[in-house]
This record gives sequence, C-alpha cells and structure tokens, in this order.
Amino acid sequence: MKTEEKVTQEKNKNRTTKSEKGFKLKNYMIFIGSIIVLFLIYIGYRINNSQERIIPISVIALIFGVLYESKRISEKWSTVLFSALGSFVFSFLSFLPGKRESVYNFENHIEIWPYTFIFFFIITNIVINEDKIIPKLTEGVTLMKSVAVIYWVVDYGFVNTENKFVLSIMIIGVLFVIFSAVHAFTNIKLSRTNRLILSIWSSIILVLFALDNIYRVYQNDDIENTNNLIKGVWIGIQYFLLGISSVYIVQNMFMLIGFLPGKQSFFNDKYYRELEELKNQHIKRYSDEQISITNSIFCVFFTSTIFYLNFKYQILPRHTSIWLAFVLLPIILYIYKYIITRSYR
Repeated sequence: MKTEEKVTQEKNKNRTTKSEKGFKLKNYMIFIGSIIVLFLIYIGYRINNSQERIIPISVIALIFGVLYESKRISEKWSTVLFSALGSFVFSFLSFLPGKRESVYNFENHIEIWPYTFIFFFIITNIVINEDKIIPKLTEGVTLMKSVAVIYWVVDYGFVNTENKFVLSIMIIGVLFVIFSAVHAFTNIKLSRTNRLILSIWSSIILVLFALDNIYRVYQNDDIENTNNLIKGVWIGIQYFLLGISSVYIVQNMFMLIGFLPGKQSFFNDKYYRELEELKNQHIKRYSDEQISITNSIFCVFFTSTIFYLNFKYQILPRHTSIWLAFVLLPIILYIYKYIITRSYR
C-alpha cells in the first residue's frame, strides 16, 4: 500500500512540475507577444507620422508573391504560417543598430524590416522544402536559357563593346551556348560531368537574369505615385512575379556561391567535402533524359520569334519578355506532349 501511495505521489508531483513548466512557458510567450504587439504599435505610429512613405505598396506585392510561391511549394498553409511567424520574429533583428551606424535612424530600419522578413522566410523555405524548390532541369530548359542570353546580349548592345573584360566574358558565354546547343541537337550521352556543366550554366543564366530583373523592376515608380491604374497594376504584377521567383533566385545563388571557399574552409578537407556534395546536387537536379531534336528546333524557333519581335517593336521590357518566354514555353511543350500522348492511345 505504501509503495502504491509513493508511486501516486510521484506521478502527481511530475504532473505538477509539467503544469508549472507549461504555465511558465505560456507566461513567457504572453510576455514576448505583448512586447511585439507594443513594438508594432510604435512602428505603425512612426510610419503614420513620417513625412516620407517608408513602406511602399510594391513591397507588400513582393511579400505576397513570396507567400504565394511558398504555399504552392509546401502545399500546406500550416507550414507557411509557422514559417512566416518564425521569420516575422527574426525580422525584428533589423532594428538592431549596425556596427558602423553612428546615428540611429529608426525610419531607415523600418525600410529594411520587410526585406529582412523576406530574407528569413526564403531561407526557411529553402531549408524545409529543398527537394521541391530545386526544379529538374533538361536540355530543352538550358537551350531556352541560352537563346535568351544571346537576345539579352544583343539587346543590351554588348556585341559592339570594345571592353576586353566584357569580350572575354562573352567568349566564355558563347562556349557554354555552343555546349548546350550541341547536347540539345545530338544524342551525346549526358554524363555526370556534362550534367554538372549544364546545371552550373543554367544557374549562372538564372542569376544573371534575376539581377537584371531586380534592377529593372526597382526602376519603376512606386505604385502610389502612378496616376494610371493600369500602370499601377502592372507594376504590382512585376513585384508579385519577382516575389515568386525570389525563392529560386536565392537557391541558385547558393548553388553558385558554394563553389567559393570560405574563411573556415579555404581549400581544406571540409571545403572539398562540401564541394563534392554541391556537385552531386547539381548533377542530381539535371535529367539524364535526352530531348528530341524536334523539341529543340521548336524551342529555338519559339524563343527566337518572341525575342526578335520584341527586339524590333519593343513591345515589352527586355527582362519581362525573357521571363515571359520562360513561363510560356514549358506550358506549350506540356500541352503538345499531352496532345501527342492522347493521339497515340
């Protein structure tokens, strides 16, 4: 009997301890939440009383684009919500004073705040959904990007440059274009080395276009300053699309930056281990399935037609026409493949 009483007392004691810990944790959460709410009220007060527009609507469109793509990737609102809450909490680190900041300007930190949230949110999504974020690449995708690079160089006028550094970069780019074209129009085996080269080339192109797209999008006026509704909507759509692509932009940047040695891994054993893992990641994401020559011809014809018409008549901005082609071509090829498959049934 005494033994049973002791067991019962110990169980009650453990329950009491757990409930006390849960109560303390709840109190901490309430305390932290109260501080965040008060700080948000203060931020709202400073935004409302500021003579300048600190957070433009375009940034909100950018955030919505990131959230939309996060939901599409993870497929669960719960994952998006918890990722957003965690990133939101960490985003307040942007209000810490910088090392070289002699005079603290609260408004400047408010401007940085949304971008800090986006950064943490993207990193969280990359960690959680790494396998889903890294898309499968094919010879057709690389060929399409290579044609886009040619258009980008011609439209920018780099072909007329006399700068030796730019010319050297273009010569290297031409070699990559030829390499991708040869693979797309022949049956050369997609070995591990070839897939690694094509994957790296694809990442370089995407990052190049991404940086150009970011620069061009931010050259637009703020949505609030436009008197034309259609123009305002168009600017909002550009920021929204930039938000959607930002997840893949950051991922591809990491896949390129990883080739550079760090302070703690300057060409040592750790660096070579990480390098081998990165190479495998590049090879893994590139399909070893060869596309048909018909698809390669259609890819070149379709993209070249869009870029030529846009180059001649300036229908859309350069960066917009490139990303539009990237979106449309896979959809058209998918529909074509679906029609052909059904016709053979």
